[in-house]
Amino acid sequence: MYRFLLTPRWWGINVFAVLAIPFCVFMGSWQLGRFEDRVDSHQQQMDRSDRAQAAAARPIESLLPVDQVTSGRQASARGHYDTGHQLLVPGRTLKDAHGVRQGFYVLNLLRTDDGKALPVVRGWLPGDADVTADAAKVPAPPKGEVTVTGALQASENQGTDGVQAGGGLPRGQLGMISAASLVNIVPYPVYDGWITLTDTQAPLRAVPPAAVEGSGLDLKAFQNLGYTGEWFVFAGFVVFMWFRLFRREAEAARDAALGILPASASASASATVTESESESESVTASAAVTAKVAEGAETPVEAPAAAAVVAPAEASVEASVEAGEGHGGAAGSDDGEAAGVGSGQG
Repeated sequence: MYRFLLTPRWWGINVFAVLAIPFCVFMGSWQLGRFEDRVDSHQQQMDRSDRAQAAAARPIESLLPVDQVTSGRQASARGHYDTGHQLLVPGRTLKDAHGVRQGFYVLNLLRTDDGKALPVVRGWLPGDADVTADAAKVPAPPKGEVTVTGALQASENQGTDGVQAGGGLPRGQLGMISAASLVNIVPYPVYDGWITLTDTQAPLRAVPPAAVEGSGLDLKAFQNLGYTGEWFVFAGFVVFMWFRLFRREAEAARDAALGILPASASASASATVTESESESESVTASAAVTAKVAEGAETPVEAPAAAAVVAPAEASVEASVEAGEGHGGAAGSDDGEAAGVGSGQG
């Protein structure tokens, strides 16, 4: 009953199912592993942040370059602020007791003894950096040599939240905190990284350090979780369709073995039988008419089809006989007239 499994069509179906199911399961497991890695990385980053806040500050030079281990660590640097290049970073949000509020960062460059400058985010202010009244609330940076301490952060990129990489900002504003952006503004080298101060001047508010990119429960992590469900659903769908096709083929094979035909096949077979019987009756009636005519029989054929054929034949024969008699009478009249004419002449 299952010999249909050996047909080329089912060979193709089976090969597809055997390859598709493990592939879908593998892809789903891989996406689930990616999600678990992001969860573990997020937890590790949270633990590192807690330890970093409790650890003593280290010189900035010992923590560069910024990576997942050094990001968020407390860094310190000594130098003096460049008061001629104070920059506002617009479009930055901060969550407080009133919810998520829109504002801007206040950034200054700290010139260190080695000649490089360290970008320092002194704090955050609510409002619009384009509004003169809001920008006027920014306090002046401390003068003279200072020592700053804050959480070390990696340079921003175009994928960082709040970044305005398109340009077109007014003078005195910066869209992205990175060494690549600052080298076009200041005439001295800049560290590839920045710090956000822990202690700020009023009315500035401290900017909390951001999680390392790719280490938190961001949108990408939940995309991995969604893809996991999709791949497992695909695997289940392949199994479901295989069993559905198999059951349908098995039922058709069992019906064929028992001689049970579908309704359409039965109707077609009945129509074929009816047509064959009609043709057989027509042939039989024609044969009977032929035999009766040949024998000169006077008894009509009882079959309806034969009567329909005999009637025209008998009418044709009678017409022929009448025509012959008509011709015979005319000929006799002509002979009589000719004989009378001959006697008169004699």
